[in-house]
Amino acid sequence: MKLSRTVAYAVRATLQLAQLEAEGPVPCSKLANEGKMPERFLLQILRNLVTHGILRSTRGVDGGYALTKPPNQISLLEVIEAIEGPYDSSLEMGEGLSLDSQNKLQKALEDVTGSTRRQLEAIKLSQLLKPPALHDRP
Repeated sequence: MKLSRTVAYAVRATLQLAQLEAEGPVPCSKLANEGKMPERFLLQILRNLVTHGILRSTRGVDGGYALTKPPNQISLLEVIEAIEGPYDSSLEMGEGLSLDSQNKLQKALEDVTGSTRRQLEAIKLSQLLKPPALHDRP
């Protein structure tokens, strides 16, 4: 499975926001700088994530972007689909295959897609975060 650069930036930005959740809204410029992403491109991605209800934006001096839900309630599938649209198995067969072969291929692709969707839905942002540093144990 290959993810587009746009999806990769969306995932990186949402993970940064999950990591910085306690700090409140984070400006796009900070996300871009720390994540080594082009700011103008990232801004478009963040707006898309706002439109899809994954992020909220706050204007003003202390404004920026924040997650709308805790990281353990946002799946990798949600982020991917916010950028790429629904993850499905539509395939243009064209000519050259029998109807039976086309139907079998479509069913196989639907099975794989269903499995992939379930796996991506099960992966929450919180699982992808770096665990907090352990302090001295007693």
